[in-house]
Order: sequence, then C-alpha cells, then structure tokens
Amino acid sequence: MKKIVTIIGARPQFIKAAAVSRVMQKTKLLNEIIIHTGQHFDDNMSEIFFREMEIPKPTYNLNINGLSHGAMTGQMLEGIERILMQEKPDWVMVYGDTNSTLAGALAASKLHIKVAHVEAGLRSFNYKMPEEINRILTDRISTILFVPTDSAIKNLEAEGYKNFPTLIIKNGDVMQDAAMYYAKTSEQHSKIISQLGLEKFVLATLHREENTNDINVLQRLLNALNKINAEIPVVVPLHPRTKKILTQHNLKAEFKIIDPVGYFDMIEMLKHCSLVMTDSGGLQKEAFFFQKHCITLREQTEWVELVEHDFNKVVGSDEEKIKNAFEYFRNKKSDFNINLYGNGIASEIIVETLLKN
Repeated sequence: MKKIVTIIGARPQFIKAAAVSRVMQKTKLLNEIIIHTGQHFDDNMSEIFFREMEIPKPTYNLNINGLSHGAMTGQMLEGIERILMQEKPDWVMVYGDTNSTLAGALAASKLHIKVAHVEAGLRSFNYKMPEEINRILTDRISTILFVPTDSAIKNLEAEGYKNFPTLIIKNGDVMQDAAMYYAKTSEQHSKIISQLGLEKFVLATLHREENTNDINVLQRLLNALNKINAEIPVVVPLHPRTKKILTQHNLKAEFKIIDPVGYFDMIEMLKHCSLVMTDSGGLQKEAFFFQKHCITLREQTEWVELVEHDFNKVVGSDEEKIKNAFEYFRNKKSDFNINLYGNGIASEIIVETLLKN
C-alpha cells in the first residue's frame, strides 16, 4: 500500500483535499496521512470544515499561524520535514499556492520524496502576490503537476516544462468535484439564507493583501460596495484580518458584514445570490459552478477562461469599472453549460495517476 502525506493549511485546501481524500478512501490502496499546518486556525476558518465535510482528522497539526511570510514558511518547513522523516511516505501531495504548499513541496524535495502538486500551472503574472511566487516554485520542484485547464498547460510549456523531468496531467478542477458533491446536501446542513433573511443579494469577499494592506485601495473597494449596497444588499463574510483593519482605520462599511462561514453556508449563499464580487481565486470558479457571474476585485486572474467566456470581469479597485461591471451583469443571461473544469472527475484522475506512479 502506498503512503501519501497530504499537506493542507488554508480553507480552499480543505475543500480540495476533501474531494481527493474521499476517492482515496474508496480505493483502499492508498494510506493517507494529513498534516494541517494551522495556517487557518480559528473554528470558522478551519475546524468547521473537518466536521462538515467529513475530512479525516489530521494526524498532525503544526498550529503555525499569525507570522510573517518568512517565519511562517520557515517554521512549516521545519515541522513538515520532521514528520516526513518519521513517516517516510511515497508521495507528498500539496494544493494550490499558500505558504503551506511551498513549505510542503520544499521539505519533500529536499528529502527526495516525490511531490504531486494539485492545481498546478496557474499564473497571474503578478510577482507582488506571495501566491504567485509560491505556485511557481512549487511547480518547479514537483514530480507530477495536476493542471486544471488548457491555459495552465500553456503556461508551463511557455516556461520550458517540456524539457523538465516532470509529468503534466490535465485532470480538471477538484473544487468542481467538491461543489457538485456537497451541493446535493448543503440545504440540509445550512439555514443561513433564512437566518439572515436573505432574498436578492450580492455575495462579496475581501481578503487579499493587495486589497487590504493599502488603505486607499481598501477605501475605494468599500466605496464601490457601499454604492452597490444602496441598490441591492451586499453581504460580506469577512476574514478576521480584514475586519481588524476596518476597525483600526475606522473605515465605514454600509453593507452587511458577517463572520466567515462554513462550506455548506457558502454553497447556499452561492446558490441564492444574484452576483459574486471577490478577490478570491477559488470563489471565482465556485461562482461559475453555481452559474453566477463574477466581478473580480483584482488586477488579474489565473482563471482566464472565465473572462474569455464572459462569465467574469476583472476590475481591480477602480470604482467606475466595478460599477460598470455591476451594471453589465445586472440582468445578463449566460449559458453556463460548458465544460471548463472537468465535470467532476478530477479527483479520480489524481488517484489513478498516483496508483500508477
């Protein structure tokens, strides 16, 4: 039986890992050990996902959070290396583009353990984003790159990956696997729509450093959301860090702020909202999965196919662009029945590949 060590630390990774872990358990041919770095640590950002989504409890929890990028990544590298030396796995699997992702890939590669990177090949081409650095470095030291889209393959080919001893597999998007699976039961687990009395509303999120560390940028985004809220209610599940910044700088939000929500609550909000506005990567795709248009509050997106098919507009923090995109999507009808992300079998492809290699 092959041993896989899965490394997770942030909310989107819990969702992705849930989909793949479920398929692993079905095969009974892979022994999965989960390391939770602790990057997202409070109950609404972490523990609730393990309870709700029936993810196996992590074997190890490093409880590393609230540090600078260097300190966090360094401590994770040290902690993960210690566990890998003890467990001696056949594979280390990492997801996405967080500090946990890079630390896991680095620790494994230095111990000559094969690395599988799920959601590889994505590029924003914004080197000021910590996530961009994490994903580029992780791709370069991975053994297998599981890529979700054709554009991700093109990115890797442009960087010369045809000349590297790396296996590139287009498997689709494991987040779509999770969304399709959990959407069937989300209504049984979540009463958030009735609890908040929501009817027609815009679902928005704000958490990226590029939007929250610069107070002028954050103020422009708040202004735009406040104006839209005057026309249709805007609901924002707000990251604790962003909420703290609003309080510190006495910034006024006229829209509805709620605490971070669990995955079933988020699915129900996606099902019932009129529009999504976000600086998250994952939520752009989830909007598409639930057939909702999306306004991306960043200067670029990794999910270029959503923009190319007119499901998504990238507007940055420009108030006029945000308002114009809102008006554009307000009554727009689109056909979302297009296979952009694998139609729900991405996890099966990952597990089949690991069993063969």
